[in-house]
Amino acid sequence: MTELALEVEHVTKTFRLHHQKTSSIKQLIAGKGRNRFDEFTALKDVTFDVKEGEVFGVIGQNGSGKSTLLKCMAGILQPNAGSVRVHKRMSALLELGAGFHPELSGRDNVFLNAAILGMSRKDIAVRFDDIVEFSGLHSFIDSPVKTYSSGMYVRLAFAVAINVDPRLLIIDEILAVGDVSFQQRCLEKFVEFRNEGRTIVLVTHAMNTVRDMCDRAIWLTHGTVTGEGDPSELVDDYTETMLGNINRGGDGSVRRGSGEIQISSVELFVGDSELPVKRFRTGDRVRLRLHYQAEKSIPRPVIAFTIEHLGGSTVTAPCTRDVGLIPDALSGNGAVDVVLDDVALTSTGRTSTTTCTWHYGSM
Repeated sequence: MTELALEVEHVTKTFRLHHQKTSSIKQLIAGKGRNRFDEFTALKDVTFDVKEGEVFGVIGQNGSGKSTLLKCMAGILQPNAGSVRVHKRMSALLELGAGFHPELSGRDNVFLNAAILGMSRKDIAVRFDDIVEFSGLHSFIDSPVKTYSSGMYVRLAFAVAINVDPRLLIIDEILAVGDVSFQQRCLEKFVEFRNEGRTIVLVTHAMNTVRDMCDRAIWLTHGTVTGEGDPSELVDDYTETMLGNINRGGDGSVRRGSGEIQISSVELFVGDSELPVKRFRTGDRVRLRLHYQAEKSIPRPVIAFTIEHLGGSTVTAPCTRDVGLIPDALSGNGAVDVVLDDVALTSTGRTSTTTCTWHYGSM
């Protein structure tokens, strides 16, 4: 039986929202200066568990309670009701600069932050070079962190968090601050951690990351769990609710638009081979075969597609018009091949493809 890394049971967290401050001691004694406040419930009866070795996603709109939940999991906030039980050595990367002293250098903050996370000075000294190497802050490590940009903060904090030997890593949306290259390296580190059987809890608005990397996920709405389970299904439901006016294909996938023509599947080929593949390398001649289903004859259709890295950065976003391919009409079932010469990848990692179709001249 798989062990649990984390248990969250019936967690409720409320905050007081004060509207009026006491203006004097006299008013307070007289009972006229009492602070007026409302109670705001950030989390309400939230229950789930995370198994050892899982990558677990948390999605939801801003203000849905995601960050509050992670702070309860990390022990920064205490629930008003319910409990959080952590069964593995945990490292959490939440608010920007949390655990850093602005007047201290990056070097000193590495040791300070590592101490907060439970590492001895001797142990972190052994890992110090790896931390600096991953952060890429060789030239700034002895500068006060108050001089760092937000991206530099994140790079150093993440480098520390992954080098304190955590079995459970909790990451908030803070990674969105980093540049594309750093985000990709973080995602590659997540894959490495997952392959090592470590557990990751990830809050993100990057739905492709949730869909492709997470084993399970929950969806929070106004502090309650709206859904839990398969990440792809959850992302589809979340996207449908957030955007509305979305059609579904026969396979249940989310689709927008009129549905007069639909892309049913996409195949990838490299070079002149007719054997579909799942991988390609930078510089490869890539051929995408876009299978379509048209309810009626569609005059002069244009098919566009986007290939993205797992972190959301775009590799390429051409359309059939760009390569001179504009059929007079498409109808019934068929396929269109689009050739991309010398595809350039900024880094290694998994990618996803999104497609759309419109009438030529309508956009």
